[in-house]
Amino acid sequence: MAEKSTTETVEALFDQGLERYRAGESAASLLPTFKEVCERMPKSSSAWTCLAWLYLLDSKPTQAQKAAQKAVKINPQDPQARINLAIAMLETAQKGLREHVEISSQLVMAVPELKQEVEQNFEDGLSRRPDWKSLIRVKDWIFGD
Repeated sequence: MAEKSTTETVEALFDQGLERYRAGESAASLLPTFKEVCERMPKSSSAWTCLAWLYLLDSKPTQAQKAAQKAVKINPQDPQARINLAIAMLETAQKGLREHVEISSQLVMAVPELKQEVEQNFEDGLSRRPDWKSLIRVKDWIFGD
């Protein structure tokens, strides 16, 4: 029984973190919350995806790449995890990001809900970091703009 309440507590922490993010709280102030969620739920792809996104918003691409790699390993079919990884790879001048862009593009074109979610994430990223060149490049590659 104790295990279940611990899981619910971590999920509540995750949900609270998302709410704080949606309310406009800075990535830097949310990083400790999402690091804790990832430590306590290490098999949660969505937690690692969120952590990677926050690192990217906070201009920490090396940490973002590590978190995004974990997210992709847990759930290879999550286009946002792969997009975060591609952005981090671009910002750290890594090779091999084309595969992640191509798979993300295929996933968002095949599933309308994913496409809408990814488009919203790109817009959110640009509203928080308007001159985010890596994000703009990956967005253009995925949507062919």
